[in-house]
Amino acid sequence: MGLLVWLGLRRANEWEPPTLLDWLVFDSPLQWLASGAYHIILVLRGRPFRPPRRDDALRPPIRVVCLSDTHDHILKRSAIPDGDLLIHCGDLTNDGRRASIQRQIDWLAGLPHAHKVFVCGNHDSWFDPNARREEDIDGGGGEAGGKGGGELDLKGLVYLENSAVTLEFKGGRKLNVYGSPAVPQCGDASNAFQYVRWLHPWNGTIPAETDVLITHTPPRHHLDLDLGCAGLLEEVWRVKPKLHVFGHIHWGHGRESIYFDECQRAYESVMARPKRGLIYDVVSSAAWMDAFRILWHGLNSIVWKWVMLGPGSNNGGLMVNAAVVYGNTGKLRRNPVTVVEL
Repeated sequence: MGLLVWLGLRRANEWEPPTLLDWLVFDSPLQWLASGAYHIILVLRGRPFRPPRRDDALRPPIRVVCLSDTHDHILKRSAIPDGDLLIHCGDLTNDGRRASIQRQIDWLAGLPHAHKVFVCGNHDSWFDPNARREEDIDGGGGEAGGKGGGELDLKGLVYLENSAVTLEFKGGRKLNVYGSPAVPQCGDASNAFQYVRWLHPWNGTIPAETDVLITHTPPRHHLDLDLGCAGLLEEVWRVKPKLHVFGHIHWGHGRESIYFDECQRAYESVMARPKRGLIYDVVSSAAWMDAFRILWHGLNSIVWKWVMLGPGSNNGGLMVNAAVVYGNTGKLRRNPVTVVEL
């Protein structure tokens, strides 16, 4: 461990958030400034869409509760808000054994939400035959530490693996939900559903009618410490789901409005540039032009909404990183993210 890391001035690895020194000297001060400006613009733009009114009996809102990366933890019932749809985005367990996964399913099945949908993560190796632990390969047994893997009892939960489901809610409302566990390579063969980053599987795979997208990996440049998948991001641009829920990058926990417009494109263009430090950022005119485009398109969107009374609702979406463990500590310090209404 270097002295700067020991002093807390630099991050220890790419799975930790960059420090201010990382941003300003070793990574990209321009990206730091651009990211800050972009997220201020998002706040000023307000809500990305307007859900139905709560008193609308014909079209009532749908309340969604999002979880990810519980890693064997079982949250107290009081920590999980009630809702119409519960989503878990994978990494239910640490070891990926059938018995460990079954315990998580048993817990989720006991929650009162009308619909419960999940995908697995790279730690949930039982679901991937290529990553399944030796004791889970053959049938029989099934207890923790026992011989053989047995089968899972999903207990009414909907498991999505590159597949879709249409869910019906009160008032006759429906949501088209698509889920995938695929994740860029992040470890050895014991990690499930990995793919080589530049050979991603996303092109044209998500149905165009998808309302809610569930993945384990984030898209690139959004709540991801720059570790998400660029291929997934382009697929999200094509489909434009109202809600995209994911996890995997624990430090990325949070929510972010998404508008699929020129301001967002400019932000993603800045963040996709190589990180070459302070000097390169100062002399790179092209990078500064991209940063200027964020401000230009962002200010236009704010003026159009609040001054010119332009589109102010139902023209955007929401991304949620629902990881509930605290960073890389493995400790449970966060409550589930609740997407208030859809």
